[in-house]
Amino acid sequence: MRTAEPGTTPAGGTARPVPAARGASDGPATAPAGTPAAGHPFAPRAAAAEPEPAGAGGPGAPAGPSATDGPAAPVGPACPIDPARWPDVAAVPRSSWARTAVTGALVRRALRGLPLRARFAGAEPVGRGGPLLEVRDPAAFHARVGTGGLVGFGESYMAGEWDAPDLVAALTVLAAHAADLVPAPLQRLRGLWAPRHPLEERNTPDGSRSNISRHYDLSNDLFALFLDDTLSYSSAVFRGFPATWDLLAAAQRRKVDRLLDLAGVREGTRLLEIGTGWGELALRAAARGARVTSLTLSREQRELALERVRAAGAGDRVSIELCDYREARGTYDAVVSVEMIEAVGAEFWPVYFRTLDERLDPGGRVALQAITMPHERMLATRDTFTWIHKYVFPGGIIPSTEAIEDTARAHTRLRPARRDSFGAHYAETLRLWRERFTARAGELGALGFDDTFRRLWTFYLAYCEAGFRAGYLDVQQYLFTKEHAAR
Repeated sequence: MRTAEPGTTPAGGTARPVPAARGASDGPATAPAGTPAAGHPFAPRAAAAEPEPAGAGGPGAPAGPSATDGPAAPVGPACPIDPARWPDVAAVPRSSWARTAVTGALVRRALRGLPLRARFAGAEPVGRGGPLLEVRDPAAFHARVGTGGLVGFGESYMAGEWDAPDLVAALTVLAAHAADLVPAPLQRLRGLWAPRHPLEERNTPDGSRSNISRHYDLSNDLFALFLDDTLSYSSAVFRGFPATWDLLAAAQRRKVDRLLDLAGVREGTRLLEIGTGWGELALRAAARGARVTSLTLSREQRELALERVRAAGAGDRVSIELCDYREARGTYDAVVSVEMIEAVGAEFWPVYFRTLDERLDPGGRVALQAITMPHERMLATRDTFTWIHKYVFPGGIIPSTEAIEDTARAHTRLRPARRDSFGAHYAETLRLWRERFTARAGELGALGFDDTFRRLWTFYLAYCEAGFRAGYLDVQQYLFTKEHAAR
């Protein structure tokens, strides 16, 4: 087994994988509960009469694979696509013949030099060899990509117009070459052709509540399908690779304990947590004797987190408030926030860091866990509306380490004291979630989620895993300190 190399650097240096912290054992989590958010665009609905799905059979259906092409990709949606629930998936967008043809030529040109095989409706594969990406309906695929870019690429997968026997492997190749897929002249014109973020998804206080609800209020039972007993929805820290499911809960507790150690949480610490999740960090901080105020915008998460707090007998030490971080009051010895900054939005990063600064007493410590991406890619794509924004995380943007550190320095008295990188651990965490989700996908129907939703979440988990495997994404644990004011 290949073990992770421990190490750390001062902030601003080259980060190395996070060292393994002490493990611990908890009792089983309270069984999850909750119902899907009413009126949510992707919430479960009762079955209804449905039309024929986009991309199912028809003129673009592929021929069978040759003996040398390897196994065929998995079959697309087994059920029709509900046009009321998935209007942009059920219908292929209108695209002129010229636009579709140009898109097809650009796609083939981009794929030709990549280490994969792209097969269009059974034709000879394009590419230098590697994982297979099979496009069953090239006309629909090119129409979607030509009109919607990355949004269309994901919607085409949801519609079953393309697939891959090893989806993560194929997406990893694309992620590793993301900067080169679009020709340089078109990259320079991105502002003219790339879709922009909808104004209603700005992360104002009202916008944030809506954006958070669209993801985290889907259903507690949905998340319980693929998360471990800690109900932790962020990267774990493993002792070594490959990771296995039976070690995930301990690895999640190790991650939490390391953050609490960074923040110096102990008996009597007044701790502010921004972003409750389902309460695991608050519970572990309370077990150390801390008094915890935890903020969340998700009603579903708060309901279950409160159940877990009551079951643990920690109600006198943990307060979970339905509250925007900008509305927080009081000061604290320590602040911890786990993978929250990605939901803040670039225009509100200064507000977020000023809030951390204002809520922290002098001499206090802030521990953050944050997903990051290379700075140049962040700058190039920060205004682009993608499939992830439309279907998974509205209003989100992943920062770079430069953006995090520069924003903190420019707007606060917080100073980065330590940064540890552990992207490989997130790839393994996502693999375990994806495998668990796939194994339990048959239970989605009982929760009211359809086959298109299954493909959406399969693509989402694979898409994210590929980003970490390719090195396009990383994850950091930060320690920020706040010095006493000069006298």
